[in-house]
Amino acid sequence: MKNIVLIILQVTLLSLLLHQSALASYAEGSCNQAGYSCVMIKKGDSWEKLFPDESERDLVKKLNRMNTRLRAGKTIAVPENLHNLSLMDISPFEQRIRPGEGTRIIIEQSELAWGAYGADGKLQNWGPMSGGKAYCKDVKSACTTIPGNFRVYRKGGADCKSKKFPIGKGGAKMPYCMFYKGGYALHGSSKVPGYNASHGCVRVPVDDARWLYKNFVTIGGTSVIIDQGLPGPWTDADEKRVLAAERKKLKEERKRVKKEQRRAERKSFFSWH
Repeated sequence: MKNIVLIILQVTLLSLLLHQSALASYAEGSCNQAGYSCVMIKKGDSWEKLFPDESERDLVKKLNRMNTRLRAGKTIAVPENLHNLSLMDISPFEQRIRPGEGTRIIIEQSELAWGAYGADGKLQNWGPMSGGKAYCKDVKSACTTIPGNFRVYRKGGADCKSKKFPIGKGGAKMPYCMFYKGGYALHGSSKVPGYNASHGCVRVPVDDARWLYKNFVTIGGTSVIIDQGLPGPWTDADEKRVLAAERKKLKEERKRVKKEQRRAERKSFFSWH
């Protein structure tokens, strides 16, 4: 019996290690794609040294889904035409999807990325994320990020902190936290390493969390959709429906204005007679 339990534990541990290894290879997988080069980090290299231009540096960080410091021996992906690219050029998301009710944050853990869509279906911003680990030693269980369709119900500012972690103390920094299910939140972090590493929350770079908190997310009005896929790309049929609705609205507005003008003219006429 003890041997069976030992074998099960070994198999479980191996699967967890393989899971984490697969996630850690995201940058290496990206650099093998057409249009990208693999750059091996050498001792003494840093983001600032390799990419002096701040905007280009930010773009490469987001491409590799990480904001942590570089270490010797790591491989990162770098676009061959980096100088001519914008953030939207390397987005893993559709530029426009079907409109929905309120704003939406799409989380795709397979891409280690989040995308912010306005109510009109247009992609407004995107960036890297890090979800929950397959196993957390401190809680002795899996701590993966729960998939589903949720809605932001509470927000906290730059001083937001965890009440649970570290275990027994609390106080872990969660700047610009946006809670969407119980104690699970989307929040800023200085440790978005290019693979899943949290206790189940959705980590994003602090600057991204600040943008979402201040410019995009509304309590009760923003959905957080995790690993559910996109509602579908914007199509010609969607464009025709929107144009038809806009024409109808314009036509109704013209009718309203003409009606108001006739009413004003009648009122003016009777006031003089």
